[in-house]
Amino acid sequence: MRMLLYNIRYATGHLNGYHLPVPFMGFFRKSEVNLQRIINFIRSIDPDIVALIEVDSGSYRCGNDCQARSIAENMGYNYVVATKYSEKSLAVKVPVLNQQSNALLSKAKIHDHTFHYFEEGVKRLIIKTELDEAVIFLVHLSLKYRHRQHQLEYLHTLVKKTKKEVIVAGDFNTFFGKREIKLFLAASNLKSANVTNMPSHPSHRPSREIDFILHSPRIRINNFYIPDVRLSDHSPLVCDFSISPNNS
Repeated sequence: MRMLLYNIRYATGHLNGYHLPVPFMGFFRKSEVNLQRIINFIRSIDPDIVALIEVDSGSYRCGNDCQARSIAENMGYNYVVATKYSEKSLAVKVPVLNQQSNALLSKAKIHDHTFHYFEEGVKRLIIKTELDEAVIFLVHLSLKYRHRQHQLEYLHTLVKKTKKEVIVAGDFNTFFGKREIKLFLAASNLKSANVTNMPSHPSHRPSREIDFILHSPRIRINNFYIPDVRLSDHSPLVCDFSISPNNS
């Protein structure tokens, strides 16, 4: 199976005047043209699973249409999408912010999904999706180190309760490096698909490893690479994997 993890920055682009005439002006521009470029890229990769961080689920930027639904309908995926903020967050009352979401798309049937929420941080959503042989947790961790550590602790409890094989994927915002998740990996018995620690951010000159695909032991990584694609400030992660038989 092939998995694509991509923080698409709401399809608002990167560089090429993104910060002109004022910083982050690109964040407010319409996204339809760049979304089509992203769809074309996804089609070229042909993944079985698409994990998307920073998806616009219906603001004016995308013509009040959900980007996850547009991609799913265009390419024949099942999908789950939800806003990144908890119901108690002030962000859900603010236009544009209340449409900022994450999404999981799958060619195969999604048997079940659950939305969990961290107790700390602004971005609190955890999307748990159950496929035939694996459960996928999709996350976007906090920009604050202390919050990230508490979020990882909570994520560990969810992983340990899971009976199937596990994939944990997302934007971890690990600005202090992979060592931030060393204890989480050990406690959860997970491994990183990116064994050579290739950076994925910023996409025009990658220097930080902040996007991760983590997996449980029976999941075998057959190939992993980071394409040189600059449709967002993050580069995409592509992972080919298989699940070994359980001989126990």
